[in-house]
Amino acid sequence: MTARKIIIDTDPGQDDAVAILLALASPEEIEVLGITAVAGNVPLALTQKNARIVCELANRTDIPVFAGCDAPLKRKLVTAEHVHGKTGLDGPTLADPKMPLQDAHAVDFIIETLRAHPAGTVTLCPLGPLTNIATALQKAPDIAPRIAEIVLMGGAYFEVGNITPAAEFNIYVDPEAADIVLKSGAKITIMPLDVTHKALVTPHRNDAFRALSTPVGEAVALMTDFFERFDKEKYGSEGAPLHDPCVTAYLIQPDLFHGRHINVEVETTSELTLGMTVADWWGVTDRPRNATFMGDLDADGFFFLLTERLARL
Repeated sequence: MTARKIIIDTDPGQDDAVAILLALASPEEIEVLGITAVAGNVPLALTQKNARIVCELANRTDIPVFAGCDAPLKRKLVTAEHVHGKTGLDGPTLADPKMPLQDAHAVDFIIETLRAHPAGTVTLCPLGPLTNIATALQKAPDIAPRIAEIVLMGGAYFEVGNITPAAEFNIYVDPEAADIVLKSGAKITIMPLDVTHKALVTPHRNDAFRALSTPVGEAVALMTDFFERFDKEKYGSEGAPLHDPCVTAYLIQPDLFHGRHINVEVETTSELTLGMTVADWWGVTDRPRNATFMGDLDADGFFFLLTERLARL
C-alpha cells in the first residue's frame, strides 16, 4: 500500500502533538508533506514553535513547518490556555526548537502542494481552527477538486459544546472558515466530540505511554497528565479525551471508527449557538450530504495503535 500524502494543519496543543507524533511514527501509511500552523489553542507564535518542537521530539527535523494565519477570518482570536497552559504544551519540559521555520506562508504551501501533486493524492488534516484551509480555498478555488479528502477534528452534535453550550472549540474560533470548508465540495470526514470523548486517557492507558521509557513516551504521559486535570474536573470523566489523534488514527486504521454520511452545516450568525455544527444525523432535511460525521470509536483498539506506534519513536 502506498503511503497517504498529507498536510497536517495544526495549533499545538498537547493532543495536536500526539496526533503529529502518531503520523510521524507511521510512515507505511502516512507521508507527511509538511505541517502548517494556525492560531488557535495558543497564538501563532507559539503554535508554529510547538509544531517544530514536536518534530524535533520525533527526530524528524526534515519535516517542513510553515506559519499561517494569526487570526480568524472575521473575528477576534479566542485561545485555550486554560486547557493547554501558557505554552500550549505545558507538562513536559521541552527545549526550544533548532530547526528553522520555513519562509513561505502556510496558505501558499497548501495551495502549491495541491497544485504540484496529481489531483486526488493529497489529504488535508486540520486539527485546529479551519482558517488556513478556508483561506487557501478562497485564494485558489481551483484546489478544491484536487483535495483527496479533508479529515478534520472539530464540531459536535450529541456531545454538544466544549467552549460554549452549543459549540466545539475549533469550529467556534472561526465559524466562517468552517462554513467555507464544509461548502467546498471536497470529500470531508469529521471527528467530532461525539467520537473524541470516547478516546479517554485513563490512568492505565497513560501508564502504558510512560512505560515506553522513551523521551516520546514520557513527554506524552506528562502532556496528558497536565491537560487531563481540566477535562476530568469539567466532565467528571476518568480521563481526558485525546481529540486530535483520532484524525491520524483514522488514516491508519479507519475501521476503528463508525459514522454516517450526512449534511453538516455551521451556525455563523446566532449569538446563542455561534459555531454549532448542525448535523442532520437522522436525515430529517433534504439538505445535501457533505460530510462523514463519525459517531463511535473502538477505544481499546485506538489506544493499542497509539501506544504501539509511539513506541517506534
